[in-house]
Amino acid sequence: MAVALRALAAADGPAAVPPDPVDWTFVIDRGCGECGFTPPPAEATGERLRATLPTWRAALAGPAAGRRPAPTVWSPVEYACHVRDACRIFRQRLELMLREDDPTFANWDQDTTAVAEDYFHQSPGTVAGQLAAEAEATAAAFDAVRADQWERPGRRSNGSLFTVRSFAVYFLHDVLHHVHDVTR
Repeated sequence: MAVALRALAAADGPAAVPPDPVDWTFVIDRGCGECGFTPPPAEATGERLRATLPTWRAALAGPAAGRRPAPTVWSPVEYACHVRDACRIFRQRLELMLREDDPTFANWDQDTTAVAEDYFHQSPGTVAGQLAAEAEATAAAFDAVRADQWERPGRRSNGSLFTVRSFAVYFLHDVLHHVHDVTR
């Protein structure tokens, strides 16, 4: 897969970023030393997601928005595209968890998506608006979770089991980790 990604990316842009081999589910319980994430109460997901929007707007308005800090490290616009799409995917998965009993999520290959959707060439201004809309819709979806729904289960295609509560924490880490990526 990595060879196919490199070939596709090389046709009209920079090299594809190598897939991240880390299974980040550990952050649900332990947090993340790399970005400083401490697992918050899941009920704060919507508020914390909305609080990232000024940082994303600033990163996408800056002169380096489309510039990679290293050849195989995403630019701010690429990270923002990923977060925009993660908001949509996670919102769909949250809705599935609330609607069905113990659903299994379809696989989402974020690295293939980055190349196929040409994140590198997307307009920072357009992405800023799209990200804000997706984040607001996702924040509202987490805000609407009732007290009796936080323990509903769902699982990734690899078998990793989540509850709505742990899923919210896992999702929020992804967003906050990428805020860290674009502000360091």
